[in-house]
Amino acid sequence: MENLAHIALDFLTHLFSFDKAHPLLFTQFYFWAFFAIVFAVFCLVKNKCLLRNIFLFFVSLFFYYKTSGLFTLILIFITLYNYFAARWMHTRKKTGSRNTILALSVIVNLSILFYFKYAYFITDVVNNLTGLEFRVFDVFSWVGNEITQSNRFSVDAILLPVGISFYTFQAISYIMDVYRKRIKPVRNIFDFGFYVSFFPQLVAGPIVRANEFIPQLHKKYFLSRKQFGIAVFWIMNGLVKKIVLSDYIAVNFIDRVFDQPLLYTGFENLMALFGYSLQVYADFSGYTDIAIGVAMLMGFYLPKNFNSPYKAKSPGEFWKRWHMSLSRWLQDYLYIPLGGNRNGTFGSFCIIAMVAAIAVFLSGSWWVGLGVGIVTVILVLLAVFRPNSRKTITTEINRMDTMLLGGLWHGASWNFMIWGGLNGIGMLFYRFWKDWSIYGRTLFILSVTFLLRILCVFVPQPVFNVLFAWCLVVLAGNMIRMLYNLFGGKKAWQWLQDAWAIFQTFTFITFTRLFFRSGSNLDPAVANETAWNTAKNMVNQMGSHWEVSKIPEIVLHYRNVFILIVIGLVIHWLPEKFKRRYRIWFAKMPIPVMILVCALIVFVIYQFITADLQAFIYFQF
Repeated sequence: MENLAHIALDFLTHLFSFDKAHPLLFTQFYFWAFFAIVFAVFCLVKNKCLLRNIFLFFVSLFFYYKTSGLFTLILIFITLYNYFAARWMHTRKKTGSRNTILALSVIVNLSILFYFKYAYFITDVVNNLTGLEFRVFDVFSWVGNEITQSNRFSVDAILLPVGISFYTFQAISYIMDVYRKRIKPVRNIFDFGFYVSFFPQLVAGPIVRANEFIPQLHKKYFLSRKQFGIAVFWIMNGLVKKIVLSDYIAVNFIDRVFDQPLLYTGFENLMALFGYSLQVYADFSGYTDIAIGVAMLMGFYLPKNFNSPYKAKSPGEFWKRWHMSLSRWLQDYLYIPLGGNRNGTFGSFCIIAMVAAIAVFLSGSWWVGLGVGIVTVILVLLAVFRPNSRKTITTEINRMDTMLLGGLWHGASWNFMIWGGLNGIGMLFYRFWKDWSIYGRTLFILSVTFLLRILCVFVPQPVFNVLFAWCLVVLAGNMIRMLYNLFGGKKAWQWLQDAWAIFQTFTFITFTRLFFRSGSNLDPAVANETAWNTAKNMVNQMGSHWEVSKIPEIVLHYRNVFILIVIGLVIHWLPEKFKRRYRIWFAKMPIPVMILVCALIVFVIYQFITADLQAFIYFQF
């Protein structure tokens, strides 16, 4: 009996304690055991809205505690503060009072986010400006040590709470929507806490808008037979994406190349880069699929976060298909307030100036800031002295600001700024490119290709070789299109034009990911240098001489990885109507057949599970 009591105590201690090495992940059996218990209790209270919401609020807090430990206190504070701030603002009639409360709320929310996410960057800026040697200091750990009268928590490093960007942005959207009178403030603290902390989407999105989710809090539970099948499909689909596609190709190929790019050939580096595009999509959209399915089983509907982004024909369209909840958030709460496509504001140019300053500190070179500053001055002068172009210029500045700040949202490091900036440049360039005739495009790309060839000969650098090779591919496509037009062709072969545009966009997005991946999962103190070296080494390998004869051997060696990459991309590019058809087919299966199919899927998934389950990539943001 004593041994049984000891075993039971150990089990309960493990059940209710936080283990940093084993967070509660969708890919763990423990999560599904947890969800089975939650769903069983949920079924007892599903139509008692208040009781159901209170239950799910505390379940969500427990889920976050198992994922992030004492950082749950931060989530509780953000919940309490924004609940009372919104109610206080709603009672104010004067615009000045409402503006003050809104400004204070945004400052409080962003200050918490900035402290955890940008403390290392701010410390570096101060040290560069003053010549001092400040180090980061974790105030929350210090408070914890004072309360416990111990040195239990380290004060020398600031850890980033999982999902803080997501639930902070969600809280800001709520306070903004109350301010704009799109919604009324939630009356019950438990209802609001449930909205902020709903566990399926808490730590990696999608970012749920208050006006879309809060009305669901007061609806009774309903789940049709077809909706049940769709929910199960999304869960299975997400698990396959995460474990079979993302984790397997990452552990067995991509991570190895990115960790030591100089040990691998140019072909392997290039394939790892393209493979990472599939990995990050399968990982992030896999999480979203599971979150949507789990929420749907409980009668709640989360917004679509991905719409086959690699079918995009331009960088701008890509961002309408990728992480759609963040794109909409940035559009509504950043791009439009800056002036959108109507005009520029003082903030538009302030952000460019701020980015120039950040670029100086992150790069350690005043030339970088000077270059950004010159571009800014030129744009301002064009906006002032060319009124006909002013709207276009300010629109593009606002769009570039949004992409740069979107890059910084992922982290204050040089690699994320380059990634955001490249996406902004791609969107800007495309808007001009699409207005050119095929002859103008061909002449331009021919000139750039010729210039790069000269650089390859007289200033040989691997990066010029990579750019030259890509320009040759683009030039070939434009030459074929131009010749087709010269001989009387019109709009036949539209599908081929679309495929070519998709291929170019996918390639461009993939190469921007070189900078995104290089600095991910790194200590902020070393992220900049490590990311730059990784990106440089990979470009050097890709731009150096290839031993073509070894490619078949490499493909054979990594055949399982390459087969999965091809299968993943083919499925991604399938027509949406076909995908919808097999989703509905799955949803309408008889329950016994569905159970057998799910068992088969789980068996296949189990064959691909790696020794150590991989955390979702976007947990770090």
